[in-house]
Amino acid sequence: MSLKINFVSLGCDKNLVDSEIMLGLIDEKGYIITDDPYESDIIIINSCGFIMSASQEGIDKILEVADCKTNGSCRGIIVTGCMAQRYKEEIFDSLPEVDAVVGTGDFENIGSVIDSIVEGQHSVKLVTDINNNIQETNSYKRMLTTVGGFGYIKIAEGCDMHCTYCTIPSLRGKYRSRTLESLVKEAKILAEKGVRELILVAQDTSVYGKDLYGENKLHTLLHVLSLIEDIKWLRIMYCYPENIYDELINEMATNKKVLHYLDMPIQHTGDRILKLMGRRSNGETIRKTVEKLRTAMPDICIRTTLITGFPTETEEEFDEEVAFLKELKLDRIGVFTYSPEDGTPAAAMEGQIEEDIKEERKESLMREQMLISAEIGQRFVGEVLEVIVEGKIDTVLDEDKEDRDIYCGRSYRDCYEIDGYVFFPSEEELIAGDFYNIKINTATDYDLIGEIYESAE
Repeated sequence: MSLKINFVSLGCDKNLVDSEIMLGLIDEKGYIITDDPYESDIIIINSCGFIMSASQEGIDKILEVADCKTNGSCRGIIVTGCMAQRYKEEIFDSLPEVDAVVGTGDFENIGSVIDSIVEGQHSVKLVTDINNNIQETNSYKRMLTTVGGFGYIKIAEGCDMHCTYCTIPSLRGKYRSRTLESLVKEAKILAEKGVRELILVAQDTSVYGKDLYGENKLHTLLHVLSLIEDIKWLRIMYCYPENIYDELINEMATNKKVLHYLDMPIQHTGDRILKLMGRRSNGETIRKTVEKLRTAMPDICIRTTLITGFPTETEEEFDEEVAFLKELKLDRIGVFTYSPEDGTPAAAMEGQIEEDIKEERKESLMREQMLISAEIGQRFVGEVLEVIVEGKIDTVLDEDKEDRDIYCGRSYRDCYEIDGYVFFPSEEELIAGDFYNIKINTATDYDLIGEIYESAE
């Protein structure tokens, strides 16, 4: 009888790609993937450890599934990912429920770790070199877990930035680009599995290729990926503003498959705070980059992330940040409160800020952004947007007392899970992953509501 494996993936989209590779390797060994942890022989938790709250989520999940050992058939719990890497020395003492930890550079050996647990071993630790490169053939075996016609492709691993608040370099190693050839091959495999929207991710996508080819090659990668016939949309995430270059902007502006959407994490807008953060940009760099992007693509949707309450951030600096954002009117913003992480330079800085002040500043930023988003959304009323269908969300009665199915989808302005939706009715059953042109009738704070104009296929 084949082993049954229950798999839990926590954290970011980059971690999800690692999970999909592990699932592919597990499937290759002939093991059965089950959604029920109580009927599983082995439970694997691919954890996040970027900040303390993410590690706590991993701990909570471990404690939750530990019951499966007593009241189910589970023989072992394996923890992989960033939390396993970060707490490799402490995890067995603190969480005796765990039978194995696997580091971020070792997850491709998940099969041998499973075998060790089945053989009766415990406290198995496989944590070697965080700078190990993924074997390309393993990437091709990914078990796709995303639905609705989209998938992620991780174009590089690690980071060389060493921002003072960030643990990623110590958990994921130096920046390592994958080859153009391997990414094209993986993208073709994903397209064969039904992926129409390919989302490019890395710690910083804009410096892709510099370590391999001596110069930034993201624009080249976009071009060769766009030649894959069944890929319709290419979406770029995590471009640092100081690394966005002219050839990249030109490729985005002229390549019809590259969406006019860019996730550009800036973290702050004040020069003093950015310097303390170890960031290489400043307010003027951010302002000029946004100007160049909008000049080349007037319809571009720019998303960013901000951290409130970084050590020594003054009320005046926060007010200046709010004013900066009112001036730029960026389309999408995610806001996080600063988290002091052990081992980072920022955690040892004087001038740590109270949690309630961090939260107040976060809420203030989000209120301002809601007004900006609502204003921007109104511009699309009366326009027609191409939308990828995600699925049916509800059935309602129309004016004629007939059932109408309500669907949600995403336009070029909406990345999966982190942005808004486009809602629209349909009398016919729609398939997730198909594209339709939707005429927008109403805009809310973050979402748009419309009706089908025509098929976009």
